[in-house]
Amino acid sequence: MIEEILILVLSFTILLLMNVPIAICIGVASFLTVLAIGNVETCYIIAERMSAGVESFPLLAIPFFVISGYLMGEGGMARRLIDFASAVVGWCKGGLGYVNVLTCMMFGSISGSAAAAVSSIGGFMIPEMNRKGYDTAFNVAITSTAATTGLLIPPSNVMIVYAVVAGSVSVADLFMAGVLPGILVGIAIMIASGLVCRKRGYGGAQPTSLKRIMTTFVQAVPSLLLIIIVLYCILGGICSATEASAVSVAYAAILSVGVYREVKWSSLPRILLQSAKTTAVVMLLVACSTAMSWVMARENIPQNVSAAVLELSDNKIVILLLINLILLIVGTFMDMTPAVLIFTPIFLPVMAKIGVDPIHFGIILIANLCIGLCTPPVGTCLFIGCGVGKISIAKALPSMIPFFVAVIAALMAITYIPWFSLWLPNLIQSLGQ
Repeated sequence: MIEEILILVLSFTILLLMNVPIAICIGVASFLTVLAIGNVETCYIIAERMSAGVESFPLLAIPFFVISGYLMGEGGMARRLIDFASAVVGWCKGGLGYVNVLTCMMFGSISGSAAAAVSSIGGFMIPEMNRKGYDTAFNVAITSTAATTGLLIPPSNVMIVYAVVAGSVSVADLFMAGVLPGILVGIAIMIASGLVCRKRGYGGAQPTSLKRIMTTFVQAVPSLLLIIIVLYCILGGICSATEASAVSVAYAAILSVGVYREVKWSSLPRILLQSAKTTAVVMLLVACSTAMSWVMARENIPQNVSAAVLELSDNKIVILLLINLILLIVGTFMDMTPAVLIFTPIFLPVMAKIGVDPIHFGIILIANLCIGLCTPPVGTCLFIGCGVGKISIAKALPSMIPFFVAVIAALMAITYIPWFSLWLPNLIQSLGQ
């Protein structure tokens, strides 16, 4: 058994260091391990497991939410949300920082993509903040970190992936569980932004009025309705999360093509092709990770890891801290979706033994890995933010420190106060009874 585990770990690590795509790393490592376990015929199990891994009804929601996100991203939603956020919080000292965070929270939840939030919101907010005298590195830092909040606030593709891997977790419950933690992270980033702006003297107050707030709110309502429609369809029992994702595509298409008219009919084939490429990457990751999960289960890796962690300490606080540290390290070099696929089956048994609800652990896992989107060497959001702001990562990193402190503080609150994750799902369940 030790030999097979070494083959799995070493082959995966070597391929990863060679910059081989993560899905290929997972698939090849699993194949080599199965080959070491048995004969060539045994390797057919890999194909079977990969096929079974993507034959999941909840996973059908992913391509629909991806299409919806692309339509929203190109349909003029970002500008309307920025105008509304500016009217609501732009009057504060350092208000553009608050506007940036609030807009990223709203747009990220609507599009379901942190990368789309950085490029869409950052494309307008970073140059605007530059013109108002804010430091470019600060602007990139706040945009990169704030964009990740949309992965906690539903709808979120990575939540669907976690629900499928965890097995017994409801997508609807997970969606509701992410609302308060997402808001908490956003507030933490706003507090950090306010402290930095006050210290550096960034930004004077911008005038606003009730009329402006109402006007921009009316313009932003059609975009915000997407979240309400999706959640109402799911929680109201009208349809499943997968069917609600199809509703979101229809609504996004009507809004971006028919109402706002910022997406041309001629652009739809390109958007569909981009959506297909994104979906293909996710599905390949799911397929290969399913095969790796089978290999790990066959070699009792989750059980052995669980036993090893519990041997270190039987204190729940210490175990949660240890797992958070591991995930923070993992997030620096592994993208979010493969990390969820690989580490959910490893750590979920540990969580079960110390009495952590799987919904609560899902939010901990996602909130933790969101931080990795802002850290090199993977750091997708940080890379995009630096590209938009036209600065180097080395220049942006010092300005990231206050926001890292803020999101880690929020992560600790989410980890050790289950109420943030479980209150809303429990409330919805109690109302439905």
